[in-house]
Formats: sequence, structure tokens, C-alpha cells
Amino acid sequence: MGNAESVVAQKRLARFRPDERPVIEGIFDRLHGTGSSVSSGITGKVLSLDMLKMTMGKMASESMIKRVFQGMHSIDPGVPLPPGDGIIHEQLVIFLADILRGTAEERAPLVLAMAEGAKATATTTEQIRDFMEDLVSAAVQTLAHRGNLRAWQPDRMSDEPQGVKLLAEQLTSELKSPDQNMCDIPCLEDWLFRIPAMAMFLELLIGEGLGVGLPSCPPPILLPPCRYAPWSDLRCLLNIPLLMFLSPQLPAGHSAPWRLLFSTNIHGESFTRLVGNCKSKGPTVMLVKDTKGHIFGGFVSQSWEVKPQFQGDSRCFLFSVFPYMRVFTCTGYNNHYMYLNQGQQTLPNGLGMGGQHGYFGLWLDCDFGHGHSRARPLCTTYGSPQLSGDEDFKLDTVEVWGVGQPPEEQEQDEKKKSILDADPEVQAMMEMTGKTLHSQGLREPEEDEG
Repeated sequence: MGNAESVVAQKRLARFRPDERPVIEGIFDRLHGTGSSVSSGITGKVLSLDMLKMTMGKMASESMIKRVFQGMHSIDPGVPLPPGDGIIHEQLVIFLADILRGTAEERAPLVLAMAEGAKATATTTEQIRDFMEDLVSAAVQTLAHRGNLRAWQPDRMSDEPQGVKLLAEQLTSELKSPDQNMCDIPCLEDWLFRIPAMAMFLELLIGEGLGVGLPSCPPPILLPPCRYAPWSDLRCLLNIPLLMFLSPQLPAGHSAPWRLLFSTNIHGESFTRLVGNCKSKGPTVMLVKDTKGHIFGGFVSQSWEVKPQFQGDSRCFLFSVFPYMRVFTCTGYNNHYMYLNQGQQTLPNGLGMGGQHGYFGLWLDCDFGHGHSRARPLCTTYGSPQLSGDEDFKLDTVEVWGVGQPPEEQEQDEKKKSILDADPEVQAMMEMTGKTLHSQGLREPEEDEG
């Protein structure tokens, strides 16, 4: 940086590694379309909105790009600004540092400017929700454009624009404002501190949208890998925003691969088939759509097993997808996390989560056409309200996904590990064999799930 540049920008630049600082400084000239790295304070060069549109146009809507421009323009770089509404080099450096390396306190004013405008001191929750719709949509576009959908196929999934709106509403609902309709800087700071998804969406959009490409700052992973799904035959209830919402709630987060175990539009309406496909398959996510259009479900942390007792642990939860996205975790009131029974004369036959016999938070009857969500006022196990359109509902679609490594593979890996741990000579021999095969081109490199 030249001597005319601000102390603020210099301090922000120091957050990056020495080998990364030229990359950050060079982004201005690259966006500007030149190859020289001359200070904007000397040349008077500025970035225009049209320059940002040319760079980010395939990864964000025009309204989101305007918001990014507003965020940059709101920054006081500590040096005189040229006339007009262009972005100078120092503003861009500070913006990149605060988005990619900043704290909630530093990001909050930028979010406010992107939601409301450069001079705003507060905004409404409606404006934040509109901003979030643009940001979530841009995150989805960016993943698709960069080929980071991790084998998910949006064209065979449910309504993505609706998913964007629902996730934006869910994230906005996490705001804790003294005034229910207004949000100031302290409110936004608290929100950004509590909700890590916000930082991840911003880092993805700015890092990928502006082509930053820092080795120490790879794009955040927002989706789990899809390990198996018969896409040619499937029209699934999931969509990309819903995966962004559900995946972080799971114990293994984004690292757990998903595989389809059951879908009524592939396997038919059969409770026996549902049980057979899902039993002893490890943790699963179930989604249910009723004939009123409500979509909801549950995550179970253990394999489904047929027995007349409640199963599971406190990692299980229920969730709603439509008409709103929410997760309902255990209350500690009881341990009625999950229940699966079939062929009994004295106990209910079906699949349930939460509550008690006859009053489950989510229940699918063994005749498979019917279920209930009797949770008035709330499910005792999960604190969830009635999830279905009607208390006693009719099924439209059921879908179950296995999440994580299948139990049989996990068992095989544990056996291999125990053998290696018990015999260091075997471990050394296997490592040597692997290196030899790889050097001879006989061993494929490990596949990257991303």
C-alpha cells in the first residue's frame, strides 16, 4: 500500500498471511480490469456497480450485488473519498477483511448497510428478511455455479424458491430485538454472534463471488454429500436451502453423507417396506408430507429397531419444513425419543417420535395411510406444536434418508482399526503396500466427496 492509504486499511490487511496480502490488494485492480497494483489514493480509480455485476452476475441477483456495493460504500476508510459513488481500494480491503476475517461487531454495520442503506442506524425485520432471501438465494447460486452441490440435483428436488423464503424467515426469526419490528447494531451483533450460518453465507458469496481464492480460507461447506439417490426416478421433498438448514443440526454436521433408504414414489405405500428399508441402517432423517401440504419430520440418532419400547437418545429431534422451518430438540421431560412396533396385539403398531402412546409428536400408523401429530399445547418430549395440517392427517409422501456411514461399513472399519492397533507390523506392511501400488499407478487416489 502507498503512503496515502489509511491506517485502518493497513491494520485490516495485517489480518491476512504475508503471502495472502498481495492477493487481497490485487483484487481491486483485477475487478477494475487492469493489471497494475497502483494505489487508488494516488490514481483516483474507483470500482463501479457495473464492475461488480460483471464479476458476480452468475452467482447473485442484481439486487444482492447492489447490496454488496452498498456495504462497501458504507465503509469509512479514513482517507478522503473521490466524488461520486465509486468504491476505492481501501474500502474494498476493509470490506474483504471484515467479511472474511472479521468479528460480529465488524460485520453488523455491513449487514445493516446491505439491508437498509449506507447511512442507516437501524432497520426493520422485514428488511432483514428481504436481505436474507437475497443472500440465501445467492449462496445456492454460488454453490451451483462453482459445482459444489456435492452430487445433489436441484432439478429433481422440491421447490427451491420456496425453500429460500422459508430459510430466510427462519434465520430472521432468530433476531432478538427489544422492538419486535426494528433492529439496530447491537441486535445485529448478537444475531451474527449466535447464528454461524450468517458468516458462512457471506464468506461463500464474497470469497467465491469476487474470486478471492485464499489457501487459508477455503469456501465454507454448506451441504452434506449425497452418497446415493436414484435421481431418474426420484422427486424428493428436500431442497438445497432445507439441506443447508437441517445438516448443521445433525451430530456429524455437513460431513455425514446422505443416502436414500425409502420413498413412497419409488417403493410404494407399504409400512412393511418402510420398516425393512430403514431398520438397522444407523441414524436417519424422515420427511413426511400430508395431504394439506404440510411438510415435517424427525431425525433419529440411532438405528430404528422393532420393539415395544421407546428408543433413542437426546440427540433426536423433530422439525417442521412447511409452512415454516424450525427444529424442536428434546425438553428433558421424558425419554420417548423414538418408537417402532409391528405385529403386536396389545401395544400400538407404527412409528412414532415424542409424546406418548396415542399422543405422539409424530406418528405414522402401520396401515400407512394415516398418522397424527397430537401435541396440544406442545409435545412433552420435544416441545413441538402440531406439525401436520390436521391433528389426524392423511399421508401424501414419506421419505427417509440414512445419514452417516452405514453400520456395516462402520463395523468393518472398526475391525480394520482394531487389527492395525493390535499389530504394528501389519500396519506398516499395509502402508508400504499402499505406497507401492500408488507409485505403480495400480491404486486410485482417494475420491473427494466434495
